[in-house]
Amino acid sequence: MSTAEKARYAMKGDKEVRTLLIREGDRTVQLAVLSNPRITDNEIAAISNSRNIHEEVLRKIGTSRDCLKLYPVRVALVQNPKTPVTIALRLLPTLMLKDLRALAKSKSVPNAIAQAALRLITKKE
Repeated sequence: MSTAEKARYAMKGDKEVRTLLIREGDRTVQLAVLSNPRITDNEIAAISNSRNIHEEVLRKIGTSRDCLKLYPVRVALVQNPKTPVTIALRLLPTLMLKDLRALAKSKSVPNAIAQAALRLITKKE
């Protein structure tokens, strides 16, 4: 299938189609999956947690107010090393103390995020 056909299926497909196409390496297909009106909150959280998602898709999730209302999405975005640092830093103050502690100890997140999480821990305590 061509990229345009995959994007068309991603916008209209059911959960199985969305799950298969979100793994596609092309960012236009991944963005089309996010544009699907039937996408669920759990799917968005899973996409945010995935390491093989394009940075532009994570940026779109990180700037969407509807997506950021969900706490698991915010945590997944901050923990994902591909999330742009500016978005992750903006979401850090909204996290609970236990998640901040895990981020401060994590080796998979960028150092700037771990340091900011450590500063927030000392401020909250």
